[in-house]
Amino acid sequence: MPGTVKAFENFNVEEDCKELRASMKGLGTNEAKIINILGKRNLEQRLEISARYKTMFGKDLIGELKSELSSNFLRLCTNLLLTIPEFLAKEMKRAMKGGGTDEIALIEILVGLDNKGIQDLRHAYKLMFKNEVERDVVGETSGSFKKLAGSLLQGKRDESEEIDVQLAKEDAEELFNAGINRFGTDESRFNSILVSRSYRHLKMVFAEYKRIASEDIEKSIKTEMTGDIELGFLSVVKKIKNCPTYFAEELYKSMKGLGTDDDQLIRIIVWRSEIDLVEIKGAFQSLYAKSLSEFIKDDTSGDFRTLLLLIVG
Repeated sequence: MPGTVKAFENFNVEEDCKELRASMKGLGTNEAKIINILGKRNLEQRLEISARYKTMFGKDLIGELKSELSSNFLRLCTNLLLTIPEFLAKEMKRAMKGGGTDEIALIEILVGLDNKGIQDLRHAYKLMFKNEVERDVVGETSGSFKKLAGSLLQGKRDESEEIDVQLAKEDAEELFNAGINRFGTDESRFNSILVSRSYRHLKMVFAEYKRIASEDIEKSIKTEMTGDIELGFLSVVKKIKNCPTYFAEELYKSMKGLGTDDDQLIRIIVWRSEIDLVEIKGAFQSLYAKSLSEFIKDDTSGDFRTLLLLIVG
């Protein structure tokens, strides 16, 4: 799946380092130069710039940016200089800091990663914060949501392409009997099936469920569950059904109404920029009859807006 950020063809790491150094030297900062480099280099090239900058000038590029920039623009620039596991580990930590937990961030990250992505996240988190991410998540969440997050953090989903038609029918029946076909909901059965089965298998389960229950599984989850666990299971289902649509909806939520969830906006744009942002843009346009770029223009400002728009393309 294509991203919007590609490798810069005439890449010259030393020239980029010199340009960045010059943009932050003396009085004032040349933000346009910083935007032009960070917004037009892919992750591999940005990481190379970061490493070479230290070699050439004996200073940490992220540290230099922190002394020159501020607010959302600073956060966007520095996040572009992290590997994806490092960036998502940092986001997980941020989501659990202070009073209250950002469950939207936690679940979005956990449903958006495959098994290898989960293992890479766990490794990065341990290196960066000297603690197991699972321990922190379990300590910061509760109830069925805690169980769901803990299960997703195992990174043990079946990733095969095979489908067992009979098992798909049994799973659909089990979800029906664990939810709308009984008094109260057995969330553990939802957890067991939605976290362990392959995406391809679950797409068949959802189709079979609709045949049995005469309604979409998303509607059943909304009827049967509330709060964080409703958010959690809906996120799992939506991501499995259509990944670009799921992230398009999350981007819309980050910008609709008064104020913008800048953390979520930065997270999705940076994370998906080399994975599937082209498809996400297409899904966004289809859902909201307005481009993602137009939404970003209306909801952000200054250098932050300029760099976001450059990444989105």
